Amino acid sequence: MLLWLTLCLAAGIRRTWKRLLDGHCGVVNVKDRDERYAEQPCQVAAVVPEGSRKNGGWTASEWLDRVDERKMAKFAQYAMAATEEALQDAEWKPESFEQREATGVCLGSGIGNFDEIYNTVIAYDKGGYKKVNPLFVPKLLINLGAGHISMKYGFMGPSHSATTACTTGAHSIGDAARFIACGDADVMVAGGAESCIHPLAIGGFARARSLSTGFNDTPEKASRPFDADRAGFVVGEGAAVMILEELEHALARGARIYAELKGYGCSSDAHHMTSPKENGEGAFMAMKKALKQAQLRPAAVDYVNAHATSTIVGDAAENSAIKALLLGPDGKDKAADVNVSSTKGALGHLLGGAGAIEALISVLAVHENTMPPTINLDRLADGFDCNYAPKDPQSRQIDVALTNSFGFGGTNSSLCFAQYS
Repeated sequence: MLLWLTLCLAAGIRRTWKRLLDGHCGVVNVKDRDERYAEQPCQVAAVVPEGSRKNGGWTASEWLDRVDERKMAKFAQYAMAATEEALQDAEWKPESFEQREATGVCLGSGIGNFDEIYNTVIAYDKGGYKKVNPLFVPKLLINLGAGHISMKYGFMGPSHSATTACTTGAHSIGDAARFIACGDADVMVAGGAESCIHPLAIGGFARARSLSTGFNDTPEKASRPFDADRAGFVVGEGAAVMILEELEHALARGARIYAELKGYGCSSDAHHMTSPKENGEGAFMAMKKALKQAQLRPAAVDYVNAHATSTIVGDAAENSAIKALLLGPDGKDKAADVNVSSTKGALGHLLGGAGAIEALISVLAVHENTMPPTINLDRLADGFDCNYAPKDPQSRQIDVALTNSFGFGGTNSSLCFAQYS
């Protein structure tokens, strides 16, 4: 079942998917948004475009009334909009108590409401207790994204929020599937949302030497997964939501099925706060577990949507893990037969929303038999000898796709989607 998102390329999944396949990039220079960016080495980000809903832009008042807009953090606003579109696409409008009891929400964020924290600290420091917004704590809590969705629609099933850095979106979808498998729900709204493009947040990532800093004048080239000149990621914002449904429940109501979630694997590097092991062991274990649950051999994987954020160490580690898993007696014959791409060159890195949007893209890759491109891939580094769909999409049979997400603290997750037949 599907899905909707709002993010840097456009609001709406069909518009975003088309722009992605056409090679568009949503990364822009943000120096004019705040004078404090001028002193920072990184001045680029993938920003949700402002504008009318019909033109693929974001205007909060087109999605929310004034009361809801005032009490929701922006990441939660994005999540609410994504959920509205997803439920419409799924044609799921539960009205009875039993239907609402069997519908839950699993939606998280990596950082959440950064602006509110920063602004409240400043206000409190200057004016004390009376300057604290009564809605400060509710707007601060990451689980309120899921909470607002459940309250709006009356969903009384599980209300769950993962916050596992950049693995959040993938964990949310995988956990939601397990709620269904365990009988806690028939339908789950699942995904991730993020909106933390702020000088302090970007400054923090820059000080950690995580960001791309050499493309401020050409922001569309800043995020370049797998490329020999990659040097860091680009922060993005947005939300992605999909509707997961128990198969017999979906068939009974004649629901449109885009793909089947076959496997979900999780692991930990147990290694370092921000860097993976160079051999990608944690990523390898997550993918291996996802295939084990799916009961599929590595040879069955037609496409991998990589986490690949455009960092030197991270991309290399994931590339090693993918080849270690998919090559050999049980897998592909040669590296050129391994199909991998990263969409972060176009979308940036949505942090807690990344795993959700990339799961959604993987579903569309399976549904439409199209491998999305890796833009900005001009020159492959040593050891990168798979097929990365450089710059242009590729039409090919995609029966099985893996999508990977990894986060600070060494947390890893992989989801396996397959054609439904």
